[in-house]
Amino acid sequence: MKNYELVLHRVEADLAAGRLRLGGRLPGERSLAEQLGISRPSVREAVRVLEAMGIVRTATGSGPEAGAVIVAEPAAPLTALLRLHLATDHLPMGDIVQTRVLLESWTAREAARQVGGSDPASGGLETAEELLERMDAPELSPEEFHLLDAEFHVALSALAGNVLIAAVMSSLRTAIHGYVLAAVPNLADWDATAVGLRAEHRSIVGAIRSGEGDQAAALITAHIEGFYRAAQLR
Repeated sequence: MKNYELVLHRVEADLAAGRLRLGGRLPGERSLAEQLGISRPSVREAVRVLEAMGIVRTATGSGPEAGAVIVAEPAAPLTALLRLHLATDHLPMGDIVQTRVLLESWTAREAARQVGGSDPASGGLETAEELLERMDAPELSPEEFHLLDAEFHVALSALAGNVLIAAVMSSLRTAIHGYVLAAVPNLADWDATAVGLRAEHRSIVGAIRSGEGDQAAALITAHIEGFYRAAQLR
């Protein structure tokens, strides 16, 4: 085991045992080095790895905000990893489509169970519906539209109440954004496509609002597969 891995295992054990919690601070560099019998550069290397993994956030200096704090931000490292795999062609587009269908059909069904049939003023769909209104703006470029579209899908996934799936969804949507934009010229008529996507979005929200989980899942599946098919993404 490399020296920096000793620090990673120590942090993992402390988190599992409750000795470290969200918002807590790692022991100082010198303290960790002495406790584990390793060099301070090895501790610094481990902290950089933890920061890249989204587990800690660091601040330099000697004040109360200095040091490494446990933050747990899983979306950023997942996004970076997915982007790297996409760049090396290790993630076929067909697999991405299947993964999106699997995740988003489940989240749509679960969102319908969680918020469906509730008072429209408190059903939890306000963020998604506000994004739909912003997507109605006629002057939106394809890039602006798809950024809002990504936020919309992530907002729906968050309604399912599963933090990990929401993080995976956010990372996946961010990682494939460039590929989606590159496919816009393949569409026969972008304006007509945008009109269709808006209508599909509203149908999905309507099914979730009504508590029709199976219908919401079927609609979002057709929505995802239809776009990739029209854009000729493989």
